Amino acid sequence: MQPLVAAILIGVPLAWLVGFAAYVYVDAPKRGMNRRKWTAIAFFVPLFGFFAYIFERDERDYDPEEDPYAGGTESREAGFAVHESRRGEKPLGPAGTEVDSDDDEWNDPASVDVDEVAGEGNGRDSASRDRR
Repeated sequence: MQPLVAAILIGVPLAWLVGFAAYVYVDAPKRGMNRRKWTAIAFFVPLFGFFAYIFERDERDYDPEEDPYAGGTESREAGFAVHESRRGEKPLGPAGTEVDSDDDEWNDPASVDVDEVAGEGNGRDSASRDRR
C-alpha cells in the first residue's frame, strides 16, 4: 500500500476521532458532566460514543446575569436589545431614510382610514370581490 493512501485511510478517521474527543473534553464541564469519562467514550467508541454524548448532555441553563443584552429597560428600546455603540441613533425607515419616532408604524397618509380599509377588503382586492 502506498504511504499516501495509508495516511489518508488512517489519518483522516483518526483526526475525526481526536476532534470529536477534543470537543467533548472542552464541552463536558460546561454541561456538568465527567470530562474524562465522556472523552474516553467519544474516542474509543467511534462515532457512536460522540453521538451518545451529544444526546446525553444536559441543556445549558440560561442566566440573565451573564447575558450582556438582558439588562433592564434602559438597555432596551421597543423590546429589542440595542448595542451600546448604537444608542441614541434615530431608527431607519424605507430606503435608509430617518424615521421620526412620532410617526405611526405604517406611514399611512392622513386621508386613509385604516379601520375602513381593513373592514371592507378583508385582504382581497376589488376584482376578486366582483367575480363572486
